[in-house]
Parts: sequence; C-alpha cells; structure tokens
Amino acid sequence: MADLMVGAGPSGPRRDVLKAAALAALVAGFSSFAAGTVLAQDGPVRVGIMAGEDEEVWKVVVDEAAKRGLTVETVVFSDYTQPNEALAQGEIDANAFQHGPYLDAQVEAQGYEITPAGFTALWPIGLYSRKHESVADLPEGATIGVPNDPSNEGRALRLLQDQGLIVLAEDAGILATVADITGNPKNLEITELDAGIVGRAVDDFDAAVVNTDWALKAGLDLEQDRIAQESIEDNPYRNFIAVRTADLEASWVEPLVAAYQNEVIRAAFDRVYRGAGVPAY
Repeated sequence: MADLMVGAGPSGPRRDVLKAAALAALVAGFSSFAAGTVLAQDGPVRVGIMAGEDEEVWKVVVDEAAKRGLTVETVVFSDYTQPNEALAQGEIDANAFQHGPYLDAQVEAQGYEITPAGFTALWPIGLYSRKHESVADLPEGATIGVPNDPSNEGRALRLLQDQGLIVLAEDAGILATVADITGNPKNLEITELDAGIVGRAVDDFDAAVVNTDWALKAGLDLEQDRIAQESIEDNPYRNFIAVRTADLEASWVEPLVAAYQNEVIRAAFDRVYRGAGVPAY
C-alpha cells in the first residue's frame, strides 16, 4: 500500500460494501463473493486486495497457492476502508493491502480483531537529490524537504535520523514532527510540504524525502536520484497478509503466506513494480 490515509469505516451498510466489492471483482475478471459463501476451510480462501498492479502479483500467488493444495480467490477493492470491514464481517478470509500503523489506527477506531499473518512488501520512502550524489555530500545548512502529513513526516524524519542527519527525542514515536528534533549536527533547514508537492520541488532543495509513488509521478529516477531509502528490517510500514485474530492458527493461513513468500512471487513483484516496491519477507 502506498502510504494510506486513515479514514472512517464504510458509510453504507455492510450489504452495500459486499455489492461494491463483488462488482469490482467482476470487472477485474476475478471471482467475486456473495453472502452465504462457504467458510474458507470448506472452500476457496477469499483474499481482499487493492485494484491496480497488485492484481498482477496476486494472479501468480493464486497459482502458487494451487501448487500447495490451496484454492485462493481474490476480491478486488478500490476503497482502502473496505477490506478490513469485509474481513471483520467474515465476507472475506484475509486481506493484503496495509501496513502496521494503518491497521493499528483502524483497530483503534473500529475495534477490529485483525492480526498480521505474514509480511508481503514495502514501498520505501526515500531521500532524493539532484544536487548531491550521497548523504555524505550534503553541506552544512543543507535544505531538506519533507512531507507534512503526520504519518509521512514521522517516517521521513526517521529516515533522516537513520542516516545520521538528525536526532529525534526518544519518545517521538512514529508521528514525529520537526518539534521532536533534539540534535541537528549539520544545521539542516527542514521545510514541510504536502506529500504531493515535495517530490516536484526537489530541485528547490539540497534533498527531499519523497514517497515512492510521488517520486515516480514527479519524474524522479529511483536509481540515479535516490541517495538513501528506509530499511526493510523492523520497518513498521511493511505490508502484510492479515486475517481475523481467531483464524490466525487456521490450517489455510500458513500455506497462504507461503504462496506469497517465495522466489516466484519475488520475481513477479520485481517485474510488476520495477523497484518502486520491494519484497519484505
């Protein structure tokens, strides 16, 4: 998921959510579901995914699952608030579209009993520059652009800290802001901008922290212009397959995760995303 914004739950009744999801699945050429479908252990495992490139990856996951004796059907959504609601209501058996901070916010807001079952991928936030070839080249007083929304700003500042450019207060948390900076050895000038603008403004700064999707839209070269990116290890923004907490030990969960976490899917993911996202398992 490329940097989800936390939102409210579906505004319509649960049946409307089902109908919308089923229609999206039919349009995409995938199997849809209906109320009363048999449970996963008696039939296909229904996995909610987001419309777009991930549909191509999950075509391969479905094939890999079949090799493991597991029948998987994908249900395609276009609204980020729907997959968790559908999962909580038992309309799908798993979903794969979100990272930890997003799920945590959804659980707090909606009371969902949903648990990660296995990591999938990461869309890493990066530090980009067209003036300097490395982080070490950034001069004293360098100007740095960062996204200004709470989730992405904290993520950007963590990247700067990991690169040794700033120090954040120990209790800053994932929603850190510039007010949490306690050390700034290079006296960086940090400017907060809308996430959709900061990538287009990279030439106005010595460097800027940009989300991958916005970097691509801004025409930045992921190889040539990116001088640093956040690490995969222990990254809270890794996406994952999620299931209802009560189903975490179900017999189909392990083969479902294994159908994603393998070299065949890694190759398919790299082919589809071309470096914009990276496997995170």
